[in-house]
Amino acid sequence: MAEPPPGHTDHAAPGAIEIRPVTGLPDFRPGDDLAAALAAAAPWLADGDVLVVTSKVFSKIEGRLVAAPLDPDERDAARRALVDAQTERFVARRGRTLIVANPLGIVQAAAGVDGSNVRRDELALLPEDPDASAGRLRAELKALLGVHVAVLVTDTLGRTWRVGQTDVAIGASGLTVLHRYGGAVDAEGNELLVTEVAVADELAAAGDLVKGKLGAVPVAVVRGLAPVDDGSAGRDLVRPLDEDLFWLGTDEALAQGLARGHREAVLLRRSTRDFADEPVDPDALRRAVRTALTAPAPHHSTPFRFGWVREPRRTALLDAMRDRWRADLEADARPGEEVARRLRRGDLLRRAPELVLAFRTGDGMHTYPDDTRNAAERVMFTVAGGAAVQSLLVALAAEGLASCWVGSTIFAPDVVRAVLDLPADWEPLGAVAVGVPREPLEPRVPREPGDGFVEW
Repeated sequence: MAEPPPGHTDHAAPGAIEIRPVTGLPDFRPGDDLAAALAAAAPWLADGDVLVVTSKVFSKIEGRLVAAPLDPDERDAARRALVDAQTERFVARRGRTLIVANPLGIVQAAAGVDGSNVRRDELALLPEDPDASAGRLRAELKALLGVHVAVLVTDTLGRTWRVGQTDVAIGASGLTVLHRYGGAVDAEGNELLVTEVAVADELAAAGDLVKGKLGAVPVAVVRGLAPVDDGSAGRDLVRPLDEDLFWLGTDEALAQGLARGHREAVLLRRSTRDFADEPVDPDALRRAVRTALTAPAPHHSTPFRFGWVREPRRTALLDAMRDRWRADLEADARPGEEVARRLRRGDLLRRAPELVLAFRTGDGMHTYPDDTRNAAERVMFTVAGGAAVQSLLVALAAEGLASCWVGSTIFAPDVVRAVLDLPADWEPLGAVAVGVPREPLEPRVPREPGDGFVEW
């Protein structure tokens, strides 16, 4: 086997380990002396032993019991009130089950509030400081028996992606709770980069094999590990929130993502003409258009369409539109310099990686016997088309794509329909230039000159 680098050791025991239950312990109550009870029940404790103690024992002796009604419904209501009081951060809900982070930072069901292995008129909270509880018991056993032991305080947790529960360490004293293999080399010569073993949790689960849940055996002893006290504690096993990739449940993450994503996309949405020389992800563009097609419209209709114009029709369309613009400008007797400048402005659509056209159609539009109502109907459907365009621009921003709205197609509807072979009732609402932004999209920052007027 390859030699570990200096300072690195394996966390495995030097030989076989032994797991022994501590039997003959009483049903503890507030104020009881746990160390004295252990010294009497397990005078065989020796240096290097690891005591694995169920947290419920500490909850009882430290007075972390709360009176509860005997009526099942009232008891459940009291338990839920305690869960709310012990919740520091909500994580997920599935039916009546709440997954939350409690004051210790531990993410578990019901914040650790428990009604098992206590009297029917009580509920138990977790120890207020499990690491301190472990340290006190360790010191008291040293005073009583003269032995140097390690102590783990354990609780039962479910596990993400795995069925079933296991005991884990929520408090510790006298051993290395987390063994880091970073920099070590395995038997094949491969460097272990990020491997970390939660030794304290492994011992907690091992101890539960002889404790069980129904046998009234709250303490086990693991012998043969030769623990090293590096000053670490149970709190060191709680993953910091900024390192947690899964700090919300699925439903909660989706809900928050939808709300935040839409809000931030609206803030990021602004017109830009500066596109990077990168292709646009076609799937991202399709997703944005599908989102835009959900915009509301009169009479439960969908009176708008989007056309993604690609070669060879794209060049044909832009050439025909440029010819129409030149003819219109020259018919207006515009100076040649102005005509050239305005045509250059239209070149944006040529530079954009992708071009999408928006149309208002006659789908769902009612016909009335008078011009006033027909005109109002057209306005109403045009507004619906504008809502769809705005939805498209926001959806593009949500996909990280930049866009620029160009209304020039409105002035040449017949040209657009002819080149793209579209029905006569398709009215162009404008074109959207789409591309990857050269600079990251940033929300607009308000300008506050200090004279009582704020401008965005």
